[in-house]
Amino acid sequence: MNKVFLILCVAIMALTTANSLLAEEKTYVGSESCKACHEQEHHNFMTFSKKAHSFDSIKKMEKKLSPQEYQTCFECHTTGYGKKGGFISESQTPGLKNPGCEVCHGPGSLHVESEDPDDIVREVTLENCTTCHSEDRIEAFDFKPLLFGGAH
Repeated sequence: MNKVFLILCVAIMALTTANSLLAEEKTYVGSESCKACHEQEHHNFMTFSKKAHSFDSIKKMEKKLSPQEYQTCFECHTTGYGKKGGFISESQTPGLKNPGCEVCHGPGSLHVESEDPDDIVREVTLENCTTCHSEDRIEAFDFKPLLFGGAH
């Protein structure tokens, strides 16, 4: 009985470790990687969502901001800034310079490889939006968060 319990505990620990390693391995791949399988959603997002081109907004403000202020804009106007595989700069990661699919759905590297829907955030709620669409930012910039932003 003790051996079975011990084996079960070791198996659970191994699965937990494997799952956490997989979570750490997820990186950002950019919205263009989503286009092949999600063509209509990608088209709608690029056509109708203001955030799909919002890096242009901060680029216009760059001269009026200090380098530090400008970089704080990256948190909401790029994909994955400050995270593994996320936006670094326009020259190093041009495919991540706007907020894309992965801002709402999470890093897509595992999903792109596996095509398994469980490897991506599928159910997006308004709570997912509050990272950028916080009360302070809404008041400061006079905008309203729109769930799905024209993509779905």
